[in-house]
Amino acid sequence: MKPSDSGFSWFLNNALCHVAYGVFIGLALSVTSTSLVGYLRECRSKKRKFSTRPAGCGEILDGVPGLIGNTPLVRINSLSEALGVEILGKAEYLNPGGSVKDRVALRMIQDAERQGLLHPRTGSRIFEGTVGSTGISIATIARARGYDTTIIMPDDVAEEKVKALLCLGAEVRRVRPASIVDQKQYVNMARQAALAFGLEDVAEGTEGVQFSHEIPTGSPSLVTTTTSHAQSGEMFVDNRDEDLTSKPRGFFADQFENKSNFYAHYEGTGPEIWRQTNGKLHAFVSGAGTGGTIAGVGHYIKSMNKDIKVVLADPEGSGLFNKVKYGVMYDRKEAEGTKRRHQVDTVVEGIGINRMANNVSLALPIIDDAFRITDTEAIAMSRYLVKHDGLFIGSSSACNLVACVKLVRLLGWKEGQTIVTVLYVSRSIRTTSQVVHIGMVDVIRVLVITPSSGEDQYLPSRLLSHVCRNDDYLQAANTLIDQSLVETLLSTS
Repeated sequence: MKPSDSGFSWFLNNALCHVAYGVFIGLALSVTSTSLVGYLRECRSKKRKFSTRPAGCGEILDGVPGLIGNTPLVRINSLSEALGVEILGKAEYLNPGGSVKDRVALRMIQDAERQGLLHPRTGSRIFEGTVGSTGISIATIARARGYDTTIIMPDDVAEEKVKALLCLGAEVRRVRPASIVDQKQYVNMARQAALAFGLEDVAEGTEGVQFSHEIPTGSPSLVTTTTSHAQSGEMFVDNRDEDLTSKPRGFFADQFENKSNFYAHYEGTGPEIWRQTNGKLHAFVSGAGTGGTIAGVGHYIKSMNKDIKVVLADPEGSGLFNKVKYGVMYDRKEAEGTKRRHQVDTVVEGIGINRMANNVSLALPIIDDAFRITDTEAIAMSRYLVKHDGLFIGSSSACNLVACVKLVRLLGWKEGQTIVTVLYVSRSIRTTSQVVHIGMVDVIRVLVITPSSGEDQYLPSRLLSHVCRNDDYLQAANTLIDQSLVETLLSTS
């Protein structure tokens, strides 16, 4: 072979090798770049999905307060499918204290701290008058923030609420139900208890001297101090004074009048609902106990779209229905000699009011309509939901859902309109001695009266006693147990 032929072969072989390497590298780069583009797209997709999730998901939260809010909307399948609309419940029972009142309790305490009225872990005590849920929420957050609590409540509320409060370390005082004009009414007694907090310590050695130990708040809330600075006719509050800020204080939260209640929903619940529905909302339905939820959410969603309907669900015995419909705060059960209870004459707890509290006044201008919901309707809905949806909710939440059905029927909606309401509390936590087990009565009765199931012999006696007590309670309150009511409402054209 000639030297020139040898050189050419060497050059050709090397050229082929380089071409092969080039092709290989090109293919590798192509595959890599394709994979990289796909990966980036997937990351962007995940990022977009993550951004629509509630705040706090996938993050480390700051104790119990970090768990409050950003509750999901849950579709009530049975009602939605029967009516041809989307009925969504804001699952407030998933808050750590088990109710929507966690938002209110947190905001009232945070606002008081921001204003320098409360200081954590100083031996300060929070006082509130409540039928239970707000008390449980305050006790939960107070424990996390380093406060003591005193809860004053009517003596006819469910025993389980009292037990929950005691487990949270709260002092519980139970009083006879009374009208708000009575100084022995539970809210008035909570204010008096806050005024009395530390009074003996402050008054010691001041016989004959006029003094005040109340700190001006500029709001309906009341704050008292145990510091000696209180021993003068006019108190000057200087939060730079270590003695003033480190001594225990008494704080009456006053959920009915405190605007922190309103802002908890105007700046929290309302925006969440708007985001979760992507602004595609036709109506918001809610009861009113203090008025904070319907006022705060209602004002927010009306600011986003004035055509969204805000509708009140009002139980028997509450005067707010007539206030919305006719301008008069009155219920026929307030007539002399007809009351079973003084606060709101109903089996339903937690909603209904017979006076113009501050937060109720904020709600009235934006309420478009109202429905009166009977105890019988609420109980029927409660049992219907546990049977058809597995939702074990309380009677106040059931009131809201009955109102949703009535609203849809009234307006003739059946084209997928979205109605959002509030599911206040879960029955697994509260009111078991009154109506908590009413949703399970049907199931228990089936086990008892159907021997062929072979399961009646295993039914715990304590469940039977609950069933008997619940039905006895309802019958004593002259409340019918008619589970066909919901089917009738849904089938009415």
